[in-house]
Amino acid sequence: MLREIIEKFEDEVVTIEKPISKSLEITKYLLKYKTKPVLFKDVDGWEVAGNIWSTRERIAKYLGIKQEDILHVMEHAMDNLHDYKLIEKAEFMRNITKDFSLKELPIPKYYPRDGGEYFTSAIVVAKDENGFVNMSFHRMMVVDDKRAAIRVVPRHLYAMWKEKADRGEELDVRIIVGNPIYVLLAAATSVEYGKSELNIASAIKEKTLGSPLEVANVNGIEVPAESEFVFEAKILPELTDEGPFVDITGTYDHIRKQPVVVFEKMYHVDNPIFHALLPGGYEHYMLMGLPKEPQIYKSVKRVVPKVHGVRLTEGGCMWLHAVVSITKQHDGDGKNAILAAFAGHPSLKHVVVVDEDVNIYDDREVEWAIATRFQADRDLVVIPNARGSSLDPSAEKSLTAKWGIDATKPLDKKEEFERAKL
Repeated sequence: MLREIIEKFEDEVVTIEKPISKSLEITKYLLKYKTKPVLFKDVDGWEVAGNIWSTRERIAKYLGIKQEDILHVMEHAMDNLHDYKLIEKAEFMRNITKDFSLKELPIPKYYPRDGGEYFTSAIVVAKDENGFVNMSFHRMMVVDDKRAAIRVVPRHLYAMWKEKADRGEELDVRIIVGNPIYVLLAAATSVEYGKSELNIASAIKEKTLGSPLEVANVNGIEVPAESEFVFEAKILPELTDEGPFVDITGTYDHIRKQPVVVFEKMYHVDNPIFHALLPGGYEHYMLMGLPKEPQIYKSVKRVVPKVHGVRLTEGGCMWLHAVVSITKQHDGDGKNAILAAFAGHPSLKHVVVVDEDVNIYDDREVEWAIATRFQADRDLVVIPNARGSSLDPSAEKSLTAKWGIDATKPLDKKEEFERAKL
């Protein structure tokens, strides 16, 4: 349960005892404390927590691994799916009701120009006619007591919804809020259709904590048993306005026509904690960026055998900028690594490739490598008019200029670039 997870980090948690408004006030505290978990004891009578998974160190500590091993654990889980364990009763089944209003739940309005109150940590679980279960993040703007507008980009859930919508049918889904990190990371992965994120979550949990993911069947759809809130819902063929809303870059996304989702039944654990995921905050960075690092790693490893690490940087919103550590075997490996990184994460805009002696988790070391091992007329790769990220406000019609810095030592002059050691 989320409460037990927060208790593991009690030395870091900031607890707000006084009543807090869900409109803008939650944001002030999450911004103030940035990477510290914040527990709000009274948001319209509910408990709310944010910034829980806002650092690599905290995620690694909970999983019992080193921060540099997060990408290896995720890579393994994405390639080696693990069975989950079905249980009869989950804690969230203790409280079941149809008599609820989304307006009375502690769903925050984060920024002044937001189109409304937003689910941001919500994961949608859907099952197709062949029994495949998909699990993915989707923001949802509250429209009224029982309806929300759901942002659905053209990926797996979109395909499942579109097939139903074209026949004038509704898509039956479960919406879950308040989950452990292995569920959150799995839900943020991008894998081929047919690989269930439930199995990826189970693989992460088995690899790190030594036990499979437990799931419970909620009227025909399996969901993680540790969820704080579960909603039975249907995504309609009907569209409505969604937005504006702040995305990962901290800038406003525009208004779009998106599907309507109707909430029908609510389940929750005793004394639940609602997970408020701050848009454009460090927790958002981690959950969106960390699952992309294994993809970059695998792509670079295809062209450079010795890849030591990949980091999407916080300064680049853990989406647009990356650092890759390699051991060169041939001159030109640095530039090949740059091109492979862009292939592994097409939204990437800027990448720095460094040698294995540079700590990619230390921005000063990365900058030092650029300062001492890089020459712009020799080591800069620029790709104009490339397809980039729709989240980049400087891109025009999603076209961007991508650039890579090869900050690796020349093989024939390695000794000249060595750092002095005592």
